[in-house]
This record gives sequence, C-alpha cells and structure tokens, in this order.
Amino acid sequence: MKIIELNLTDCKTPFDLHERIRMAFRFPTTYGKNWSAFWDLLWSECDADKVIIRGEHTLTSEFDEYLIKLHEILERNITFRSENNLNPFSYEIID
Repeated sequence: MKIIELNLTDCKTPFDLHERIRMAFRFPTTYGKNWSAFWDLLWSECDADKVIIRGEHTLTSEFDEYLIKLHEILERNITFRSENNLNPFSYEIID
C-alpha cells in the first residue's frame, strides 16, 4: 500500500498549503497551486492508495474553505476510482 502523508501543521497561507500538497504528492514544480490542478494531477498522476492528513487542527478559520475543498476532491477521487474499477483510495485525518 502506498501512503502519502500531507502535513498541514501551521500552514500560514494558501500558497503554503498548495506547496505542501505539491511536495507531499511529488507533483512537478509546474503544479498550478489551485484546486483544478490538484484534481487533474490527483486522478492522472497519483498512484497512492491512501492519504494521511496531519495538522488540520493547527490551521486558522481562514483555511476552512480550503479544507472543505481538499476533502471534497479527495472524496471525488474515491468515487472516481471506484466507478472506474481502479485501485481503492482513501484518506484519513489524524490530529
């Protein structure tokens, strides 16, 4: 099982959040740092079976909408993989 750990502890800006995504998922430096780019690379380039998210509780309320969108896209990937008979995918939020 391939697991990606996304550590969001003390992210300060949305740019920082997307940079952490880029690094955790090993997306290219050309990653557009937006939700469309995240979805495009998640379904086309990511072969992880699970994503573990750490540090959400350390983020300010300014990040609420970003976390909602992150979760929505990860849920979308669960559905996408299931509907296309691909390897199962899941995510877990820890601390």
